[in-house]
Amino acid sequence: MLDYNVPGGKLNRGISVIDSYQLLKEGSQLTDDEFFLSSVLGWCIEWLQAYFLVVDDIMDNSHTRRGQPCWFRLPKVGLIAINDGVLLRNHIPRMLKLHFKEKPYYVDLLDLFNEVEFQTASGQMLDLITTHDGEQDLSKYKFPVYQRIVQYKTAYYSFYLPVACALVMSGEKLDNFVEVKNILVEMGTYFQVQDDYLDCFGAPEVIGKIGTDIEDFKCSWLIVQALERANENQMKLLSENYGKSDPACVTKVKAVYNDLNLQSVFAEYEAASYEQLISSIEAQPSKAVQEVLKSFLHKIYKRQK
Repeated sequence: MLDYNVPGGKLNRGISVIDSYQLLKEGSQLTDDEFFLSSVLGWCIEWLQAYFLVVDDIMDNSHTRRGQPCWFRLPKVGLIAINDGVLLRNHIPRMLKLHFKEKPYYVDLLDLFNEVEFQTASGQMLDLITTHDGEQDLSKYKFPVYQRIVQYKTAYYSFYLPVACALVMSGEKLDNFVEVKNILVEMGTYFQVQDDYLDCFGAPEVIGKIGTDIEDFKCSWLIVQALERANENQMKLLSENYGKSDPACVTKVKAVYNDLNLQSVFAEYEAASYEQLISSIEAQPSKAVQEVLKSFLHKIYKRQK
């Protein structure tokens, strides 16, 4: 179960803890102990990610993840995967206790992981209650709703958590880095918009999964943009076909996306977001923090290239 769910993917979240810690030390070589401890925190985030993905795939009734069947889809697993997710989550405090109990920042790490898990679960709840059978209503899909879901479900654990771990290890107080947190959350929104775009327009063999946002009635960036631009006929097509698993319905929704030229809309959004984020990053007083934030941004920007 661990081998199937934890080490897959690009491991960007975990690796980013080590990279961020190295950059915060401004060129000083990490000692073996520092490298090991930052690696442990990186793996804690990857275990947290594995936990989220295992249970999220069940809730979304997904089929593939990272180029292979979702864990719960395996014949001998099924809904045992729920308990597997609980096991994945419960290993994190065990690893923190084993390796950090004597560190002065041990409690800060526990608080950080607990808070970020709560934020992510809250984002998942917001996502699920907008897609629940009987509650499906496209009129609710406005950008502020989308932004709130994304910030809580993705941005905190994928972007803020790795940098926060590195800052805590460096002896910093997170309360002094609120603006850095805000930039990382905005970066997470940018990442999720890109993810939503790839769910529809990306090749499954490249992104590692079959996109199902249309079938799942997801409050994705694409449907939010489409609803803002659709004429009466296009709105009727979206209302009749969005959230249906029939391939013909999915094709009709994608046809509306193409008619509205959402690929160009995404390209404009991407360019504007990148410039805004670079401007915010360069306003940070610490050169080391600037480098940490730029390294994150460049990883996202290169993701679909």
